[in-house]
Amino acid sequence: MKTYLEERIEWYDDNYRNGNALISDKQFNQLEKNLLRTNPNCDYFKKKNKLVLPSLEKDSIDKFLKGLLPDTRLLIEPKIDGCAVALQYRNGNLEKAISRKGTEITNKIIKVKDIPNHLPIKGILQVRGELYAPNQTPNISQRIASGFLRAKEGFSENLSFCSFQILNSTLNQYESKKSLSKLGFTIPHDISCNFTSQVQVFRKQWIEGKLFEKYPTDGIVLKINSRKLQLIREKSNLDYPYWQLAIKS
Repeated sequence: MKTYLEERIEWYDDNYRNGNALISDKQFNQLEKNLLRTNPNCDYFKKKNKLVLPSLEKDSIDKFLKGLLPDTRLLIEPKIDGCAVALQYRNGNLEKAISRKGTEITNKIIKVKDIPNHLPIKGILQVRGELYAPNQTPNISQRIASGFLRAKEGFSENLSFCSFQILNSTLNQYESKKSLSKLGFTIPHDISCNFTSQVQVFRKQWIEGKLFEKYPTDGIVLKINSRKLQLIREKSNLDYPYWQLAIKS
């Protein structure tokens, strides 16, 4: 029998997938932590192996950097403006693709030329990336990508897919993208830095149009590289449990 907490979390989750977020990501993550502590074997966590596309937190840089060790390796990546997509491969075959809202879009995604339909792997691989239109402004890129996903028919000659992360991996961010590249995915350019003071410098370069010019970006994404440090952030009781941050201005 489901507990009240499990039912409440499922209700929040369903609303989020339907585009009606009732609480913040931070509040939802805390509820999940409470449920994991009190009832780790409930049906909710058994279902969590299903393909899910988490959102990117948007907050202040200072809040994100607070508490990081001075030599923490950070990666700065382009925030490409298009449509977020998650892919799931089972034993090498593209099994499922979903949009940000959880809508299945597999029949559309298989038409995108730079998304492999088959990979030389076993088991389950879940990939996070962005579907976008190259050589376009950010707004136009997003409009073209979303229009393609909504349309009943249509082709994808003008669309590309950039892979950012293996969702179900224990690798750090750099190695995760390196593995994706070896599998044939296109990965974004990135910048590595070990000093939090450099983040504002690169942010200024993006604002001035001197960073990630080849992509239709509406910001940059700041990520902790180490998987160990990512998990410490996610599982801690700190005010800021996120290991990646979207910066739009």
